[in-house]
Amino acid sequence: MKPVKRELVHELAAKELQNYIHEQRFKEGDKLPSLEELCNMLQVGRSSMREALRYLEAMEVIEMINGKGIYVKDVDTYRFSAKVKGENFKQILLHVLEVRRGLEGQCVELAASRATPEDIAQMEYFLKEMKRLDEIQGDKSQFDMHFHRTIFKASGNPVMESVINSVWDMMEHFWKYPFGKKDIFDDTLEYHFTIAEAIKNKDAVKARQEFNLMMDLIETDIHKASQNS
Repeated sequence: MKPVKRELVHELAAKELQNYIHEQRFKEGDKLPSLEELCNMLQVGRSSMREALRYLEAMEVIEMINGKGIYVKDVDTYRFSAKVKGENFKQILLHVLEVRRGLEGQCVELAASRATPEDIAQMEYFLKEMKRLDEIQGDKSQFDMHFHRTIFKASGNPVMESVINSVWDMMEHFWKYPFGKKDIFDDTLEYHFTIAEAIKNKDAVKARQEFNLMMDLIETDIHKASQNS
């Protein structure tokens, strides 16, 4: 038997709300039921529902407007999510990895020559928190995300930063606990430190090399995880 994949309540609620939007054929700009009504419909608490809504807003599926309500923003994002579910999950992750190699790899190189002292300080702070959480087996995902986004910002190219942040927002859900495993990419932590060190030393070649090694390890982890899922 395969192990049961654990999902958080807000993740299940987000999926159900996506299904509801699709089944009811909502269009961009259509207003959704209120928070209270959604809680009753899905039989979940307010905090879990709020978290589900925040996730869908980050994915740009919905938009929450203070004092007005919850509106459908982009049904195409839902179609993308549904398409991913219907395809080979391993292959989707490998395709995303190719995108990361290109876009994020270029950001890493640019950051090595353009990062400000403030950018470096932010990276070091996020790394410190990631290390602390790793030692107590805590969830490092938020600090990991902020670390990478600091690199995007440090590239000094706002167009590239915007593009890769959009990709990151879209794919974040599929990279969280892939194949039902929480720690699949934990072995990449050391490369975050070596990449940051190379950026700090303004060594673009070394930064790209360390980044590529991290991507290689992620690819290996994906193959291993898919075989054991």
